[in-house]
Amino acid sequence: MEHLDGFAPLAARYRGFIVDLWGVVHDGVAPYPGAVDCLTRLRAQGQRVVLLSNAPRRAGVAAAGMAAMGISRDLYTGIITSGEVTHALLRDRDAPGFASLGRRLWHIGPERDRNVFADLDYVEASGPADADFVLNTGPDDTRAPTDVAPWFDELAACRAAGLPMICANPDLEVIRGGARVICAGALALHYLELGGKVLWVGKPDPEVYRPVLGLLGLPREEVLAVGDALRTDIAGAAAAGVASCWVLGGIHAADLAGAATAEAAARAAGLAPIASLPAFAW
Repeated sequence: MEHLDGFAPLAARYRGFIVDLWGVVHDGVAPYPGAVDCLTRLRAQGQRVVLLSNAPRRAGVAAAGMAAMGISRDLYTGIITSGEVTHALLRDRDAPGFASLGRRLWHIGPERDRNVFADLDYVEASGPADADFVLNTGPDDTRAPTDVAPWFDELAACRAAGLPMICANPDLEVIRGGARVICAGALALHYLELGGKVLWVGKPDPEVYRPVLGLLGLPREEVLAVGDALRTDIAGAAAAGVASCWVLGGIHAADLAGAATAEAAARAAGLAPIASLPAFAW
């Protein structure tokens, strides 16, 4: 693994880039220093950038949120979110596990994520006991977002009803505005511990890379994935047969104390990113 100070050397080696959002481009509140400049330089050089995020909302909603932060739509070729993929799976119902779902869903998640299913032919159940499945887009805004415990009773009720769970964001946690908060993946892990069934949508599943590579229109050897999470971004790139660059200043920042600890962490995870960066900056 090369340990670089900036992204420029990697930009010269590849024609297309799969870039994560949270932990790389922004922290949910504002862009990271240098990230907008890096995207601007890549686009000026004619290189293709597709943003791939485990955000549990439609791609257009995610793009609008970034535009409000000053990350304009002309800075990237396209954007795909796990929420967009979940919407397509719920709409088409032809993928394993989705074809057998009923039409009554119980939603665990905030109001802002309802766009994942709101225009589809589903009915919201009055409670888990009346539902056919549970759609998990993550913690809502009424309970402390740092611990799974406030969701124990609701998840237990879903398990008692025998509901399969769709997890629209496999991330366990992210850094939002400097604070560590849990994501849908943390709720899904607890559901597995209860004996529930979970259908995961998003990185590290290599299937979510298919539409990304389609948008890039490049051979895999000319594509580099950039992400901050070993479990999703780096593992997902490896599963998709794409080289990766690990941004150390994201979700793992507090656990890493330099190149040696980064090397050890990657080895322990069985992963081999080609390079690391302190941040997504030129």
